[in-house]
Amino acid sequence: MVTDLGGFCAALYKRGIRFVQVPTTLLAQVDASVGGKTGIDFQGFKNHLGVFQEPAGVFIDPKFLATLDPRQLKSGYAEVVKHALIADAAAFREQRINSVFIDDWTDAIQHSVALKQEIVAQDPLENGPRKLLNFGHTVGHALESFLLSQPGREILHGEAVAAGMICEAWLSVQHGLLNENDLDQIETFLFSVFEKVQFVSLETEAIADYARQDKKNTGSTINCTLLESIGRGVYNQPVTVAEIAASLRYYHRL
Repeated sequence: MVTDLGGFCAALYKRGIRFVQVPTTLLAQVDASVGGKTGIDFQGFKNHLGVFQEPAGVFIDPKFLATLDPRQLKSGYAEVVKHALIADAAAFREQRINSVFIDDWTDAIQHSVALKQEIVAQDPLENGPRKLLNFGHTVGHALESFLLSQPGREILHGEAVAAGMICEAWLSVQHGLLNENDLDQIETFLFSVFEKVQFVSLETEAIADYARQDKKNTGSTINCTLLESIGRGVYNQPVTVAEIAASLRYYHRL
């Protein structure tokens, strides 16, 4: 939140001033501080105000992670998993072995940042390949936004993304892209790290409706990032609100 808000304010002040990022959470170190995208929530929707503004520098020290409680650490880890699922199958296999139980995060952070930087370099303004980084976020942001509107039910960003990745992996199977074995591996691993997000089945349509406001949409078409296989994402895949609701019902039954 601080990297997004600080970068956003720096980009606006005097039409833009130089700024640096010193991220102190895993979520900020592997995701929010990298890539020059800033955003803040607006009227209940995720990151609806924002600009693209590269910082003058990003200074990452894994020692800050010792200050985090386990829940916050796992929240950031969801983005590490996401980067592997869309771009590096070998990294996902390694994560299945090591999971979140890492003594020295230096190598994991460097690798995750490198994956994101490689994608961003191809498409700085998110007109094409950078949309791969939204895997798990179409459903995840809808779930996060809905629960943020329910006092006492708020969840962390990474928790929402972890649930979103399961839902969108299931959608990938339904679209004939991903095989069932890969879906099972993704589900099993994510549930070994993250607790299941709680909601009732009658809420699925209301949650899914938030996806109509997703920034990747084209007109009334909801564009989602799905998986062709572990380590290979594909963007601009049209999905319907009904399909998103079905994915949430699938997740709820697990």
